[in-house]
Amino acid sequence: MIKGEGKSTVSRRIKIMELLKANGKVDVKELSDLLSVTGVTIRNDLEQLEKKNILIRARGGAIKIEQNFSNEDFPFSDKQKKNFAEKREIGKKAAELINNNNTIILDSGSTVHQLAKNLKNFDELTVITNALNVATLLAEYKNINVIVPGGTLKKNSLSLFGILAEKGFKDYFCDKLFLGVDGFDLDFGISTPSPEEAYLNQIMIDISKEVIVLADSSKFERRGFAFIAPISKIDIVVTDKGLRPEYKSRLEAMGIKVILA
Repeated sequence: MIKGEGKSTVSRRIKIMELLKANGKVDVKELSDLLSVTGVTIRNDLEQLEKKNILIRARGGAIKIEQNFSNEDFPFSDKQKKNFAEKREIGKKAAELINNNNTIILDSGSTVHQLAKNLKNFDELTVITNALNVATLLAEYKNINVIVPGGTLKKNSLSLFGILAEKGFKDYFCDKLFLGVDGFDLDFGISTPSPEEAYLNQIMIDISKEVIVLADSSKFERRGFAFIAPISKIDIVVTDKGLRPEYKSRLEAMGIKVILA
């Protein structure tokens, strides 16, 4: 195999992040051999990942950033229970941002699932989702057209991901994206524990006119393992009243609408 032809940039960097998550460090030479690319390519990958605060480059490789860093991807049932009251109110408030005849994306977050519970009164709505629990819930609502792209099932989050899901989403252009995140940091951006889900979220953002992040206040000033997007990609944030006032002011100064549920 010719060096450089083995992996696409995205899949290669996802693999690097997975190895970093598992081992706490990575080595340039080992990555070069494993991924069939040059050391120069690997060092460029590490440089780009360092800019996203995912790692710190060290002699011959890189190490994982530990400070304020979350890489645990808990089962969906556990996520539902945490801050349930706040998530329920955020879901209700977020539903007010939807209009009849909208085409919207609902991702697989537990807070977004609460939003889905508030859609039954719409006259007509098209929902694209990679979350099986959301699709099952919406199947009971007569006037909602549900589209589920293909993909591989991630059992922890009851979501579909991978190449088929990515290709499926690229076929659409939507009015609004409702996105749940595990980490929200003004400098780092929004993040999640899963590199695969992060990449799919990036595609969702690219095909949406408006990006609406749903996050209870415990998610702020935290960083997940995998970077999704900078704060500048967000149009609206719906959160609870536990958000610190100074954080709200900083977001609004960046041109982002903040709604407190």
